[in-house]
Amino acid sequence: MYKELLASEFLVPLLLGFTFGIMCRIHLLRTDYRQYPTYPHGKIIQVALGVIAAALGAVAIPALFKENYTAVTFLTVAAQQFRDVRNMERTTLTEIDKQELVPRGGPYIEGIALVFEGRNYLVIFCSLMTTLAAVFFHWWGGIIAGIITLVIAKFLMSGKTLSLIVDIEPAEVRVEGKDLYVGDIYIMNVGLEDAQKMIQQHGMGMILSPKDPNAKVTISQPGQRQAILHDVSTQLGVYMDTGEPSLTPLAKRDMATGRLGVFLLPQVKDIEKARAVIGAVPILESVYRKPTKAKQD
Repeated sequence: MYKELLASEFLVPLLLGFTFGIMCRIHLLRTDYRQYPTYPHGKIIQVALGVIAAALGAVAIPALFKENYTAVTFLTVAAQQFRDVRNMERTTLTEIDKQELVPRGGPYIEGIALVFEGRNYLVIFCSLMTTLAAVFFHWWGGIIAGIITLVIAKFLMSGKTLSLIVDIEPAEVRVEGKDLYVGDIYIMNVGLEDAQKMIQQHGMGMILSPKDPNAKVTISQPGQRQAILHDVSTQLGVYMDTGEPSLTPLAKRDMATGRLGVFLLPQVKDIEKARAVIGAVPILESVYRKPTKAKQD
């Protein structure tokens, strides 16, 4: 079957679809402040999976034209394999999370694993559309379709961030007796005097005010709060070590208003950077809620 395809008019569409599929995976692959996937071994794994996805997407259209429907069924096998990719990423990140000073949390890990699975499907989509366009509109049609799908994949790669649903304002960190407050929001009890002095010296606070009832429910989720603390601690550092619970960054909610008080101990005490980092924290798909749009029966 493959010899027939390579010797036929489908050679150019196949090559275009395969090439743009690989380009799509590389385009979506980056190591950022989350340090995942690691370089180079993590990237090698993801690129290799992208090559497989690109080949599957490119072969599907010629196989249909050749009425070789058995070949198309390999797409269902690929779907199962990419689900296993999600499980692999989930397991890896969960093990890494055990050694983090400020862990990501389960919902954040699940979101990252879901993204890695979804991007392989984007690669198949890119290869398939490129090959289809090249079959009907010659090589130039395939190139145009490939570029368009790359743009679509880039758009789908970026999700919503907290800056869209909350207002972020700096707040005073103060210790009254043994009680720690960010603004008027109670955070925790700090009994050790050394810890109190360190908090007064290095502590920084932010208050997140939800813009609507949906945002109020979303930021109340513990998983979303942990994602905020992890991202800020990763990018600005954290002034703590293991076995120091009184110096752990925390986020607590004002029950009356739904505002979120965020207590931080960053190595880089920069309010504007902290505000920017919190605003860029992704809204986790597993905790995003829209109660105002639910039907009331």
